[in-house]
Amino acid sequence: MSFEREVFQTALETGLKAWDLEEFTPSLPAFADFAESVVETNQTLNLTRIVEPEEMAIKNFLDSLAVLRLEWPQSVSCLDLGTGAGFPGVPLAIVKREWSFVLLDSLRKRLRFLQGTATSQGLTNLGTLHARAEDAGQDKTHRQGYDLVLSRAVAHLPVLLELATPLTRVGGRFVAYKGSEAVAELKASSQAMKELNLDVELVFDIDLPLEMGARTLLVFRKLRPTPPSYPRKAGIPNKQPL
Repeated sequence: MSFEREVFQTALETGLKAWDLEEFTPSLPAFADFAESVVETNQTLNLTRIVEPEEMAIKNFLDSLAVLRLEWPQSVSCLDLGTGAGFPGVPLAIVKREWSFVLLDSLRKRLRFLQGTATSQGLTNLGTLHARAEDAGQDKTHRQGYDLVLSRAVAHLPVLLELATPLTRVGGRFVAYKGSEAVAELKASSQAMKELNLDVELVFDIDLPLEMGARTLLVFRKLRPTPPSYPRKAGIPNKQPL
């Protein structure tokens, strides 16, 4: 399957201009290399349903960079929770070399692919973690160890909050990438926020360029340490959301 690099790069360049992120235009070839690798690998390993170049450019790559429309410190330690095909972590690692990234996923095959990507692209700021989020959140090496936790994972927000918050340092932030369901999920998360010592810092609504839909970034700030009982054992957050 051939990948139309020029179509991909043109669409992504258009999106970067629309969002005033033109400083990242020099990274277009690196983005295209990763996109091509995803499409090729997707034939044998289920990574993403989005493989059309223009759609991939906007819905996977530009969307991943949406968090950079907000203000962040110069140096940030970041965890991509449930990274899947490497979004948002890999595109962010390509343009934010001064940040450190850990891609967490429960499927080792995906992480092998992403580690290979890091090596081929020279991304010395990117590592992987093979774990369930529930287990990582109780691991002293990772618990409350990250300035910023990100997730585009398809999970109900109260579940995501329980998985992400224990990994976020006190004073740090968790950003959930959500679509049209964002407001409803936020309303359903009041108990989880109370239990997990979180506050909503920002609800950032975004229109994707080329009429490809809308996106909402929900930014949470961690106020105090996470109670030691969270996250609960693997599977329980999904079965019994807070």
